[in-house]
Amino acid sequence: MADTDVLIAGAGPIGLTAAIELRRHGVRCRIVDPLLQPPQYAKAVGVQPRTLEIFEGMGVLRQVLDAAIQMRGQIVYVNGERVSQLELTLPDDIPFGFTAIPQYDTERILRDRLATLDLPVERGLRLTGFEQDADGVRATLAGDDGEQTVRARYLIGCDGAHSITRKTLGLTFEGAAFEEQYMLGDVEVDWDQPAGFGIRSMHQTDGATDDVLVCIPLPGRGRYRMSMLVPDELTAKSTTTDSGAVAHGFEAGRQPELHHIQDVLDRLAPEPTRATNLRWSSVFRISHRIVDSYGAQRVFVAGDAAHIHPPTGAQGMNTGIQDAHNLAWKIALAVDGHASPDLLASYDAERRPVGEEVVGRTVRSAREGIGADSDDLTHIMKREAQLLIDYAGSPILGNAPTGRALVAAGLRAPDATGLTRPAVSGTFRLFSLLDRLRHTAILYVDNISGIDDLTQLEDVATTAADAAHDLLDTYLVVAPGVDPGQSLLPVITDSDGLFAAAYGPGDRSLYVIRPDGYLGYAQHGIDAGAVVDHLKKTFS
Repeated sequence: MADTDVLIAGAGPIGLTAAIELRRHGVRCRIVDPLLQPPQYAKAVGVQPRTLEIFEGMGVLRQVLDAAIQMRGQIVYVNGERVSQLELTLPDDIPFGFTAIPQYDTERILRDRLATLDLPVERGLRLTGFEQDADGVRATLAGDDGEQTVRARYLIGCDGAHSITRKTLGLTFEGAAFEEQYMLGDVEVDWDQPAGFGIRSMHQTDGATDDVLVCIPLPGRGRYRMSMLVPDELTAKSTTTDSGAVAHGFEAGRQPELHHIQDVLDRLAPEPTRATNLRWSSVFRISHRIVDSYGAQRVFVAGDAAHIHPPTGAQGMNTGIQDAHNLAWKIALAVDGHASPDLLASYDAERRPVGEEVVGRTVRSAREGIGADSDDLTHIMKREAQLLIDYAGSPILGNAPTGRALVAAGLRAPDATGLTRPAVSGTFRLFSLLDRLRHTAILYVDNISGIDDLTQLEDVATTAADAAHDLLDTYLVVAPGVDPGQSLLPVITDSDGLFAAAYGPGDRSLYVIRPDGYLGYAQHGIDAGAVVDHLKKTFS
């Protein structure tokens, strides 16, 4: 017998996300962290639109938006001259924008949510090693009271850049370190720069940048998380540790003071200003690395344990949260005995290519600037918002689309407004139909020819639900003007035609949306056999 179903090592935003999602599925968990108190620094500050969609499903969207500010764009200065202004805009069909919130507030909100699910974080406990067999994992935890052994069915390592989980699995972590060293500070300034805009100010000599200041706005009056090159007096001799460990993250013992930050502002601020109220500061080193596998057998890594890279574009925490979100619903099915043999392997197949792309892109962006590889501003914005992730090649996806489809299996399911249903006043969003724990099937039709036709649609829904162990909700979405008769399926009308505009369906189409909001199946025509074949890739 396992002591718990899942042991989660690390209670940062990635581990907390995994724990919340697993508990929402009813999975027994333990979550441990070596720190006796939660950290109070604003390491990660950007929360992307795709992550806000995830937070909506987790039940923390309101709290995050209450504590965040909108990121409106970035203004760039070179040698004191304003050279560009980038507006962070997205198409109208994207429900959320870009936001900034200190990481400690994000973690506080997630901890509070986890507490409602009766799972406390066990602090002062560090994972020191583990062994696994065909039935589970035997992990060793160390704390002030000595060591304890925990038997779990699965282990998720969310234990950061220096991950014990990764090292014990023997995963490679290939990459390199940036030579430059940076300092970070959370301060307030009294300038007149527009609210909600990041400031990037550079000094260049012969076109090469030799000094830089990056200021990300935070909630509060004139408050920013600032990063800049470290002065000589705070520079370490080497960007690798003596033991050869990964050089990434905060440095102990080298804490910048307010005058260090003021010196940089005096050189690079777009207007004269004074920094005050230093909440925290640190020297920060940057590496770019990724593992050769996101897991083995019953042990998995997520977040910084799997990938580290420059903070450019606020991709790191968001990518890690989506790692955890992708993995949790799959482990939940495995714990319940409903997972197909390939389901857990799809975590690596889906998320490692994403990690590789993010690492490569953030390294390029750090050296060349965000969007230097494209002239398509909408594409750049949606990519930075993490709305273009594609799981093509995953072993659990359905057939490729045909005809004029605008979506495909593996892509994020688009939202659509302008939907109506009986007994509901006004219109609503497609996302409001999604359970976020179960799969959702959508049968779209632009005509119904009679009771036999309707019965066939209902039979498809029943067959699909059986293949998914009844862990599937089905909706019949009809075009405007279609009479659904006395349908046994819940009927949604695409009153404004925006579902059709987003999905490009044929006269009949079938979509399966996974708990993580991605399309597992998207096909013109409604074929019960084809959708069952798809569902068998996920469900036992």
